[in-house]
Amino acid sequence: MTLRTVVGSILAYGYNRLVGNIPSRVLRRMYLWLYLVHIGQETNVQLNCKFLNGRRVTLGNNNVVNFGCLLDGRKYDIRIGDNVSIGPEATILTLGHDPQSSNFEDSGGDVVVGDRAWIGYRALVMPGVVIGEGAVVAAGSVVTKNVDPYTIVAGIPAKAIGTRNMELNYTLSYAPWLL
Repeated sequence: MTLRTVVGSILAYGYNRLVGNIPSRVLRRMYLWLYLVHIGQETNVQLNCKFLNGRRVTLGNNNVVNFGCLLDGRKYDIRIGDNVSIGPEATILTLGHDPQSSNFEDSGGDVVVGDRAWIGYRALVMPGVVIGEGAVVAAGSVVTKNVDPYTIVAGIPAKAIGTRNMELNYTLSYAPWLL
């Protein structure tokens, strides 16, 4: 085990078990500013979110990461644009295993989420997926393939069910006091 791995494990443990449960946005944000690759202005990460290797996670400006989310940056990057809403208990994975591998090899890839995308409650985004600008992932969906910009997907596996208005001009600003 390398020193880098040990330090990374301590940082993850510190946030996931301690800091991430403190009802102070200021303290959580200060820790994340040191721990993540980048956390943008006015981005709010609510209570009980977990990061698996935050050194591979980039959060843009004005994002809302709701309570109980899991962002898995163990081996590959997660890059989230601006004004992205991630619903409660959603999961973004970058690493899994190849089910056909005789020795249980890793399989995965970067996950990219475009500006003004909306990921619903308990949605699951699988490794290697790109979610386009303005796209919507319905609650409980499992995204196994790329989602085109302004496309609404739902289901297991997620499939296109509609399109979203392309004239989006909002700025997210959601920072409840104790979350």
